[in-house]
Amino acid sequence: MNKVTIKIDGMMCGMCEAHINDTIRKIYPGAKKVSSSHKKGETTFLLDESADEEKIKTAIAETGYEFKDIKTEPFVKKGFFKK
Repeated sequence: MNKVTIKIDGMMCGMCEAHINDTIRKIYPGAKKVSSSHKKGETTFLLDESADEEKIKTAIAETGYEFKDIKTEPFVKKGFFKK
């Protein structure tokens, strides 16, 4: 599983965050833990497959926001008792 972090410019409020979250869920129905922050200017989600940068860039541009950057890293679930 991969953790995808996308930097997005133009989000100003909670509705903007919801709009981006819906867009991510539409292009990746299997995405988990989709979360956006207009204060940080980023969206994060978990994905079993690899993220397609062009697909994401196009979808975000269609919503009226500006795609800045994408970072993908392996996601390792931490156990309750692990440090």
